[in-house]
Amino acid sequence: MTVLALDIGATKLAAGRVSLDGAVHQIRTTAVPASSVWGACRQLLLDVAADEQVECLGIGSAGPIDTMAGATAPPNISEWRTGFPVVAAAQKLFPNAAIRFAMDGVCLALAEQCFGAARGISDALAMTVSSGIGGGLLVGGSVAFGRTGNAGHVGHILVPGFDDPCTCGGHGCVEAIASGHSAVRWARDQGWTGNTGVELAEGARTGDPIATAALHRAGTALGHAISSATATLDVGLVVIGGGFAQAGPPLWDPLRAAVARHARLSFQSDLRVVHSQLGVRATLVGAGVLTIAS
Repeated sequence: MTVLALDIGATKLAAGRVSLDGAVHQIRTTAVPASSVWGACRQLLLDVAADEQVECLGIGSAGPIDTMAGATAPPNISEWRTGFPVVAAAQKLFPNAAIRFAMDGVCLALAEQCFGAARGISDALAMTVSSGIGGGLLVGGSVAFGRTGNAGHVGHILVPGFDDPCTCGGHGCVEAIASGHSAVRWARDQGWTGNTGVELAEGARTGDPIATAALHRAGTALGHAISSATATLDVGLVVIGGGFAQAGPPLWDPLRAAVARHARLSFQSDLRVVHSQLGVRATLVGAGVLTIAS
């Protein structure tokens, strides 16, 4: 059985076919446009479907979402900030398809549980660290959805010592400090002349002092958030995916140092923080798993 999957990120859209073994085929991607975001999603899905009958579609979206309404409202997608009924739009496109919808962090958690770093683990936190920051939660071997589908959405944990404004309207959220967009914005405010998280990571690797400081700041904030989240959730594993998480030691070294400094409770002594094993395809895989498992 192969299902169609859609990944709605803050800056990138992706669609593909997911098979029972977790493989993803015929992946199509595009940047999130300034307008007509659903039009871009629709075209990706039609390209992948290739006029075949679609029986199952899984959708993973950056949060926050509302599973009861089938709507998503990512702060970084301005056109959808007040909410877009993505499930209804997809059902109109594929009237006979069974459609399942979840936050991208939930999809990451499902994918890592089935095929990646969380195999055999009952309790874990998955984090997406990309243009934004999200998460998903495994509890007792099952994914947690919460009241509205946003359980594990850790991007808005407050980080002590920071007061950066967040797109959610608050201040000091880890997303406002440690996402790719936020780190780039901070670096540019300090005089750095690059434009992307990839450039920022490369600058840090080659010794640029501003890029290095931006990643150190982001990694430290992530470590603080992970320490708080794992103290609250009592999980022993954190799996981190997303494009900005690929920034390497300039991000991960301060992250691990902050966890070592702050995750000091006895039940955190065996805490592991690891990379996603599925990389950029994780949300698509998880969206497929969501559909297959339903």
